[in-house]
Amino acid sequence: MQRYFVPPGQFRPDSVTITGEDAHHLIRVLRSRVGDRFIASDGRGRDVLAEIERIGKNEVLASIIEEREPTPEPKVAIWVAQSLPKADKMDLILQKGTEIGVARFIPFRSMRTVVQYDDRKEEKRTERWRKIIKEAAEQAHRSRMPDVAAPVSWKELLGIVPRTELAMICYEKESANGIKALLKRHAAGRGPTQGPLMIIIGPEGGFDEREVDEALAAGCEAVSLGPRILRTETAALVAAAAILYEYDE
Repeated sequence: MQRYFVPPGQFRPDSVTITGEDAHHLIRVLRSRVGDRFIASDGRGRDVLAEIERIGKNEVLASIIEEREPTPEPKVAIWVAQSLPKADKMDLILQKGTEIGVARFIPFRSMRTVVQYDDRKEEKRTERWRKIIKEAAEQAHRSRMPDVAAPVSWKELLGIVPRTELAMICYEKESANGIKALLKRHAAGRGPTQGPLMIIIGPEGGFDEREVDEALAAGCEAVSLGPRILRTETAALVAAAAILYEYDE
């Protein structure tokens, strides 16, 4: 059944209003009629079954038929800190990471980040990223939308580390500390995680050794994702999937 994320302000006790691109999709693409049903989610864990009551030119009013059990989120919150990659690789990371179950994306700039993003276009870029996440979350039937932050500096990213339960920097020169072994050691005797697990992924050229040293000093663990060198957009997804696997998700 078609699913839409709707701002909480568009919910009423017994109805929900669909506007903008979602209304266009219902009216023009799906050619919905009065009586058709869909799932509406507020992005915070509330899902409802709604039935179209009235179709206007640019909006759809639907009655709430019943509350639905939200799709369970992973028990472990995964934050992906991604050095800004070239071309449309960030779009892929956001889309597939959302499908997998990532809770938050934190783009950042590092020493070897090649792409120079124009800060004047930041609002438009972040808006596009949120649209990608929204569509991927709807497709994956998630009940919560992952958060995506505006790009931060390397120093600002390290300032986030204390807010996590475990922060891992994926480093191709690290061979002794595999992500599986680290997660097993971390989980041993701890029970359910109390805070997010953050994975830090470098740019196409990898991390500078000084950055790795700074990350370790900030409390991060350097980890390996295996003997093969992965592209930056692949590393984020492999690391997220490895965490979910280790936590039976």
